[in-house]
Amino acid sequence: MSARLLLGEPVAEKVRQRIGDLVTQLATEHVTPKLAVIVATDNQATNWYVSSIARAATKLAVACEVLDLGEATAETLAETIKTLNADEQIHGIILQTPLPQGIDASSLVKLIDPAKDIDGANPVSLGQLSVGQEAFAPATARSVIEILEHYRIPLAGKHVAVIGRSTVVGKPLAQLLLQLDATVTICHSRTVNLAEHTSRAEVCVVAAGQPHLLTANEVAAHSVVIDVGTHVTESGGLTGDVQADSVQPLVSALSPVPGGVGTVTTALLLLHTVQAAVNFLERSRRGECQMSVGR
Repeated sequence: MSARLLLGEPVAEKVRQRIGDLVTQLATEHVTPKLAVIVATDNQATNWYVSSIARAATKLAVACEVLDLGEATAETLAETIKTLNADEQIHGIILQTPLPQGIDASSLVKLIDPAKDIDGANPVSLGQLSVGQEAFAPATARSVIEILEHYRIPLAGKHVAVIGRSTVVGKPLAQLLLQLDATVTICHSRTVNLAEHTSRAEVCVVAAGQPHLLTANEVAAHSVVIDVGTHVTESGGLTGDVQADSVQPLVSALSPVPGGVGTVTTALLLLHTVQAAVNFLERSRRGECQMSVGR
């Protein structure tokens, strides 16, 4: 048996179609959705990633402004966020990491207006998500759900093991899964006997940041595995948190690296930006003031 590959591109294409429909609707109101990405690093991988977002935005008629602040101070970054919060032409804000050494990202993301927090970085967004209120989930976590739903993998009543407890993937993903009536087990670096938990799961999502952590010894036969990890190999290729060669003959479905979750993430960031623009337009019609955190 060979596992079905849960490719990200068909999922991303559907997301892009949703973006196109919303952009067309906004155009009738003379509104152009706009994303602002704050960069304060010369990290090549980060710059490549931000450039890929900008290229994807251009193709979808979403404006994207990259603010390269160099080795900015925390004060400069804070003032930039406040300015973007107040700018009604900006609908989405991303504070790209890593930041210059010594700067605490957690204190800065608190300043992002939750209405513009399209990657779910503000603790307010995460809190709203945890109680089922409307909020933008971190795009990577949401990508996992989009893939599972696209391939019609049932979640209600199913046991899902999530390996990783970051605020970017593990924790928000657990909340999204609970909202879909899954039974969720969160595993992490201190979990004793990982296989005891993962081998009983019908769906296993691996977002631990450790190459090849999950092997055939830790999965159940016929289960579904979603690999969120991305690591550069010595040969310059990419590999994930799952040892794909050993797992694939055993499981029923597996998301590949590359070509899986990461493919969907950029599209979702842009969808969230467009949805934020729609939300702003609706608030404007109701005469509500745009909330800006940290003004």
